[in-house]
Amino acid sequence: MSVAVMLFTSDLRVHDQPALCAAVRGADEVVPLFVVDRGVQRAGFAVPNRRAFLADCLASLDAGLRERGGRLVIRIGDVTEQVCRVVTESGARAVHIAAGVSAYAKRREDLLRTALTAVRCVLHVHEGVTTAVPPGQLTPADSNHYAAFEPYLGSWTRAGLREVVAPPRAVRVPELAGHPLPRRTAVTGVSPAVARGGEHEGRQRLTAWLDRGGPGIEAYGERHDDLSGDTTSRLSPHLHFGTLSAAELVGRARSVDGPGADAFVRRLARRDFHHQVLAARPDAAHADYRPRGDRWRRDEKDVTAWKEGRTGCPVVDAGMRQLLHEGWMHHRSRLLAADYLTKALYVDWRIGARHFLDLLVDGDIADNQLNWQGAAGTGTDPRTDRVLDPLASAQRFDPHGDHVRRWVPELAELAGPEVHRPWALDDLRRARLDYPEPLVDPEEGRARCEQARGQV
Repeated sequence: MSVAVMLFTSDLRVHDQPALCAAVRGADEVVPLFVVDRGVQRAGFAVPNRRAFLADCLASLDAGLRERGGRLVIRIGDVTEQVCRVVTESGARAVHIAAGVSAYAKRREDLLRTALTAVRCVLHVHEGVTTAVPPGQLTPADSNHYAAFEPYLGSWTRAGLREVVAPPRAVRVPELAGHPLPRRTAVTGVSPAVARGGEHEGRQRLTAWLDRGGPGIEAYGERHDDLSGDTTSRLSPHLHFGTLSAAELVGRARSVDGPGADAFVRRLARRDFHHQVLAARPDAAHADYRPRGDRWRRDEKDVTAWKEGRTGCPVVDAGMRQLLHEGWMHHRSRLLAADYLTKALYVDWRIGARHFLDLLVDGDIADNQLNWQGAAGTGTDPRTDRVLDPLASAQRFDPHGDHVRRWVPELAELAGPEVHRPWALDDLRRARLDYPEPLVDPEEGRARCEQARGQV
């Protein structure tokens, strides 16, 4: 009887799961395996918010497999070592895994391939499981990847999506020992309002998002930047953990006509764009994609104030406090917070990116790092002079101040757009607020950034 191993990583689902389907087709029995990776823990990426969400994902994946007669096998330790043990114990002759784009994922594939060859087992790496279009499928004539989004978007839009595959009807699993499923309640240090994870939760949220009668995708084009309205899909954690298929999501979104669906699909294309950049340039996770010779400031007090949402800039502080509370942050708030740290405070983007990865449930290396580089002026955008005006952004995206009042209760007594300018109050009213003075004037921060780069 033939046996294969399906090694789950960032593809924790049974729907539209090409790697799992290939494993089921190619063997009589399959070991659905997830390794709680000590390497991820040592690298500092197994943070509480993602561990809690992951526990939900694994429980939901196990439930989906049990509906098909299977179960999830949990092992703990070094991935290569644990996979080889499972191969030896089960007599497997094939291991299936979704392709990754990070340096860590590539190194994991190389180590697995070498180790499995030694035990006469074949590694099958499946592209297009975690992205809508495989990272290496689209390339310009003069490079191994697209360095600008708009040309990539054109090629991406013309590229055909792979066919969505139905979940396997049955998964037969050999007798094999494993650890108990991780429990969300056993994770300490989790932000108070981290969302529930898992494929079942993700598919319910997707259905609600696509519902033509609701305020979801159809309104996305005109309302996706509305900070107080909270009109984004919140599907990013499910894409990060692979409880939803990017290819299925793009296909279903394209079936909805209108500017909202177009804007949402564009957002998904940018996610693919970042993945193909990181696949070609793994060092972009920690090194400037376009070095500018920055001489970043080091001011721990400013950084701490930024992390705690105490910069004195209400719209920035609101986003940072939402991050602390939910492990999630509106995408417009992410842009404003990143721009403030790198442009107004002129602090190294890596410090901000690390803080986001410490808290974000959707802490994706490709999206997070390259968005941060975009804010810092070191990324794929050749323009380095883009600076967001936080006050203008606040007035545009939170015109009535509801978002700020929700997350910065010290300012709740300030009515309407007045909440965005607490420094403009008279001395008596300002003294009643337990809220700090601004760390830096936005224009002074921009001038500091330009001077450090030798532009003035």
